[in-house]
Amino acid sequence: TQYSFKEVFGTLVVQKELFDVVAKPLVEDLIRGKNGLLFTYGVTGSGKTHTMTGSPGDGGLLPRCLDMIFNSIGPFQAKRFVFKLDDKNGVDVQSEVDALLERQRRDALPVPKTPSGKRHMDPEFADMINVQDHCKVEEVDEDNVYSVFVSYIEIYNNYIYDLLEEAPFEPIKPKWNSCNTPVRNGDFIPPQSKTLREDQNHNMYVTGCTEVEVKSTEEAFEVFWRGQKRRRIAHTQLNRESSRSHSVFIIKLAQAPLDADGDNVLQEKEQITLSQLSLVDLAGSERTNRTKAEGNRLREAGNINQSLMTLRTCIEVLRENQLYGTNKMVPYRDSKLTHLFKNYFDGEGKVRMIVCVNPKAEDYEESLQVMRFAEVTQEVEVARPVDRPLCGLTPGRRLRNQLREELSRRLESRGGPLGAETEEQEMSLQNFPPLPSCELLDINDDQTLPKLIEVLEQRHKIRQMLSEEFAKNVLAFKTMLQEFDSSVISKEHYIQGKLSEKEKTIAGQRLELERLEKKIKTLEYKIEILEKTTTIYEEDKRNLQQELESKSQKLQRQASDKRRLEARLQGMVAETTLKWEKECERRVAAKQLEMQNKLWVKDEKLKQLKAIVTEPRAERPERPSRERDREKPAQRSLSPPPVPNTPPVRPRHRRSRSAGSRWVDHKPPSNVPTDTVLQPQVPHAITVAMASEKALAKCDKYMLTHQELASDGEIETKLIKGDVFRTRGGGQAVQFTDIETLKQESPTGRKRRSSPSNPDPPGDAADSEWTDVETRCSVAVEMRAGSALGPGYQHHAQPK
Repeated sequence: TQYSFKEVFGTLVVQKELFDVVAKPLVEDLIRGKNGLLFTYGVTGSGKTHTMTGSPGDGGLLPRCLDMIFNSIGPFQAKRFVFKLDDKNGVDVQSEVDALLERQRRDALPVPKTPSGKRHMDPEFADMINVQDHCKVEEVDEDNVYSVFVSYIEIYNNYIYDLLEEAPFEPIKPKWNSCNTPVRNGDFIPPQSKTLREDQNHNMYVTGCTEVEVKSTEEAFEVFWRGQKRRRIAHTQLNRESSRSHSVFIIKLAQAPLDADGDNVLQEKEQITLSQLSLVDLAGSERTNRTKAEGNRLREAGNINQSLMTLRTCIEVLRENQLYGTNKMVPYRDSKLTHLFKNYFDGEGKVRMIVCVNPKAEDYEESLQVMRFAEVTQEVEVARPVDRPLCGLTPGRRLRNQLREELSRRLESRGGPLGAETEEQEMSLQNFPPLPSCELLDINDDQTLPKLIEVLEQRHKIRQMLSEEFAKNVLAFKTMLQEFDSSVISKEHYIQGKLSEKEKTIAGQRLELERLEKKIKTLEYKIEILEKTTTIYEEDKRNLQQELESKSQKLQRQASDKRRLEARLQGMVAETTLKWEKECERRVAAKQLEMQNKLWVKDEKLKQLKAIVTEPRAERPERPSRERDREKPAQRSLSPPPVPNTPPVRPRHRRSRSAGSRWVDHKPPSNVPTDTVLQPQVPHAITVAMASEKALAKCDKYMLTHQELASDGEIETKLIKGDVFRTRGGGQAVQFTDIETLKQESPTGRKRRSSPSNPDPPGDAADSEWTDVETRCSVAVEMRAGSALGPGYQHHAQPK
């Protein structure tokens, strides 16, 4: 597996080489007013903290950044409290008098003073900041004054804590530790978590964070080391001192131009530039099955991995938006780490990442994931130009002021300022000896002229002395002017060289802009072609989708019609099947009953014939008439044949033994009234349309009137009779004992015998002649399910 990076450092690389390639450009941008972000990324135990902090004798990136900053702006730093940070991520500028009063007020407070670079340094970190490179930024704007502010925070379990916050002990308010017991006076009180907010320029910052103004590398690193001791570290199976939180060391540089005289800071807030460099030491990603983490360590590892996963997701979404021109929302707010540095990913500064890789074989898979993410990260480019405010003042104000001060100092060393010397010369001229009177009143006066000559000689000497002094001053002034001209010329040459370089850079950038514009036009033309193609494809897709939807709807309608037709046919088939099953059962039952009746009639006839044959011929009875033979019932008894010598006796109608009992007359409402002369008449009967237990409990006899259509099309009425008795469960039951039939026939439909000599009538005639009451009363009724002759009954012929 191969991965490509902009720079790869071996195991023997020194901290200076790494700093020159990675961090030095960020420091240069910081002094020029641009923001920067540098963070180390890798698995646990891969050397991220060592890369950022360093070791004794070989300082890391952080102390080298501080040293380069103070080496560059050392002679141009403002006094303390000239710049003052507010609580809304802004900066104000104060006058020298206000700054002096602020310093005096801070010195009077009973709080520990800000550590000074002149104090004795802590030997624990003294070797780390002893950098002998003296690296500095070229072309520092000398007309500005600078101040450095540092802060140190950590992100632990997705909460932000200030590592520089002092938590004073309050004896009244109890403090509790992790064991839910009161802490002692010397115990450490953890600081409260901080919140993130957005300033007026849409930059994220930590509210209430301690920001210390520092004036030297030693002072800044001492502040860092004080917060480093409070950072959360723990022992794991993979690292003896494993960082359990993401630490962020923020360096803010405030700069403002001098006024026109070059003496004081320009009192305009719009001219203040505040730049920021964030040095982030990320906690390492780890697998719990290797670290064997439990309890708090397991919770910390989960939060660390979650924040790193959110960082990876944000980078991937930014890369996707850049490659494909999409506008997906980047999930910055899912983690405090990505939310804090949202502005950097949006293009408000330069971002550098150092990937630390552990060559151990156990970390092979995790190192592959780290390098894969780092390779994807370097493809994201969201840089924007940062415009610095223009003050509109003449450059070289500080140098001019310095030269003026130097000139005044030199003049004072040679006898005072030039103006004072002129005044003294004027005073000396006024103090010349006065001229004596030149009037010669006497020709022999020999005193006036010698006095006048003496006075004039004195004046001449004084004038010569003044001329010599003036010539010396003029010569010195000319020398100073020549020096100043030479320095100005050298500065002018230097500025012209820089201007030519800038013009070359601008020309190159213009060519690059023209090339990019041509490329943009080409890409716009391609995009236009692709949009037209996409429009055609979308139209075809829309038409095909409409056609597919119409065909799908048609298929759905056909399927629904088919289902309805199938359901209808199934219903019809089921209905027809049930109808024919019932009809077949009815016909089979009727045919079976008919055949049984015929068989019983034939058996009775055979028995009667046998009785007639076996009786004596001398006592042959008189043959009855045809009508009486027709009315004679057939014998259906299965009992043994009668005695041979006894003649057949005509049975008499048996009277019901329950003539005096009370009946339940069950007449269903579906019965059709008949206009026959014979009608069933039962005294003391309770007529009901549906049998009920209440009616059966009052009677001991039951009669059901049942009607059915005979084979000849006439209505046949059957009276099914039975006895009512009480069951063991307390209910009522009916046992059917007899059936009486009432049938109406047409006289023309009755069949006649062809001759009286035929003793055996056909089956139909015999069936029609079977009207004997005793024969009809020999039919027993038994309750069986599925009978077609009534409500759950099946009829049997019980021969007597």
